[in-house]
Amino acid sequence: MPRVSAARYGKDNVRVYKVHRDAATGVQTVTEMTVCCLLEGEIETSYTEADNSVVVATDSIKNTIYILAKQHEVTPPELYASTVAAHFVEKYAHIHAAHVKVITHRWVRLEVDGKPHPHSFIKDGNETRNVEATYRRNEGLTIESSIVGLTVLKSTGSAFHGFVRDEYTTLGETWDRILSTEVDASWRWATFKDLAAVKEATPKFDAAWEAGRAITLKLFAEDESASVQNTMYKMCEQILEAVPETAAVSYSLPNKHYFELDLSWHKDIKNTGKDAEVYVPQSGPNGLIKCEVSRS
Repeated sequence: MPRVSAARYGKDNVRVYKVHRDAATGVQTVTEMTVCCLLEGEIETSYTEADNSVVVATDSIKNTIYILAKQHEVTPPELYASTVAAHFVEKYAHIHAAHVKVITHRWVRLEVDGKPHPHSFIKDGNETRNVEATYRRNEGLTIESSIVGLTVLKSTGSAFHGFVRDEYTTLGETWDRILSTEVDASWRWATFKDLAAVKEATPKFDAAWEAGRAITLKLFAEDESASVQNTMYKMCEQILEAVPETAAVSYSLPNKHYFELDLSWHKDIKNTGKDAEVYVPQSGPNGLIKCEVSRS
């Protein structure tokens, strides 16, 4: 007999923008987010019996997201996501779990004449700070924080050789190449008992994000990379050491290729190997390397 084995529903792509105004200094701070909130619980009859009495309307979910943004801090996003998730489980007895994803878009304060402007900002590329919080009744809050869309490139300091060579292999070994990727790095926190525990940990979230970003950029730049795999493992290792409250760290790094261009056909121009200066950026296919490192 058919049964609903899994179901969740809610509101996605809720755009939220909040301004914090410091009356004493006149300095304003802005936060722009895209929020998704999905609910689970005793809702199967809405699917099987057209029983809408168990449905919290997705429009109501959207309204709640806005109201909670007005009533509570939206930074750090770990706290705001947890606040939204806890609200739905505590408000509705038949809702047993809430999954909230917050994408924070990166606005950086504008400098004018070398000084930070009090209320003007620059959109800093496609990088976002993402948080996924799940609150399950009687199980507490699980939170994963991440850096997404941080595009980096270095023009030397990366090698790739000693890999499997067989009848399918055409790739040449290299001791020096361009390395570029779009960083997707995340760290999973140890489970929080309740919202109060998340509030107590609030100062740690920004510090962890700053540490994770700094470690990623420093290692990317300075590591004499033998492979993307080895460099990303070092990043995971260092974040686990820097943020002891995390249970696991993971990376997903697409290899954005820049291929050498042979120009020898035109007047014997040398543009390969040590003479390479002009490259061809590739849109695909690309390598994709993933890794999760957990505590022993």
